[in-house]
Amino acid sequence: MTATEKDLAMAERGRPRSFDRDAALASAMEVFWLKGYEAASISDLTSAMGIGSPSLYAAFGSKEGLFREAVELYGRLEGPEVWAAFEKAPTARAAVEAFLTATAQAFTRPGKPRGCLVTLSVMNTADASASVCEAMRLNRASGRNDLAARLERAVSAGELPRGLDVAAVANFYLTVQQGMSIQARDGASRETLTAVAHAAMAAWAPLTAA
Repeated sequence: MTATEKDLAMAERGRPRSFDRDAALASAMEVFWLKGYEAASISDLTSAMGIGSPSLYAAFGSKEGLFREAVELYGRLEGPEVWAAFEKAPTARAAVEAFLTATAQAFTRPGKPRGCLVTLSVMNTADASASVCEAMRLNRASGRNDLAARLERAVSAGELPRGLDVAAVANFYLTVQQGMSIQARDGASRETLTAVAHAAMAAWAPLTAA
């Protein structure tokens, strides 16, 4: 075999097999969603995606690269269900209530892992995944910022009192949502999570009082 033939053979071995990248990414997303970043092994991922590890690395660069794309896909596929009603609600109270009740539905859909990928997939910082942990912290902070921005608009419109600690209220309701994610993973029913949402809304008046 000539040097050129050897080069061609090596390139052929390194070239990923043809596969449906979008479908493979969706399968990887569900593995990360179910097992979390650290616990999802390359073997788990390639088995679900129907590809070999060389194809995974060739297409996504690394496990972290695959995870980041999976989180982006999760946001595109799963996020709108929770945030759509929030954005359309006429008042801040209705927006927060819609956010929590939509969460109860999204976290308990049949055929899907329970809870939230962003909340559950990376909880503990490890040297090997410090950048992933930071990315998830920023992702979670984005949700808090969206809640706070809606409350700020309500203050500006006179719906909520000036001087309200908007950050504290936003943090409270985001904490409720994150707790619902853990409860869902532990098997809580949709009805149970909806009851949690309604109970949290009972705190609205004292939390937003002048």
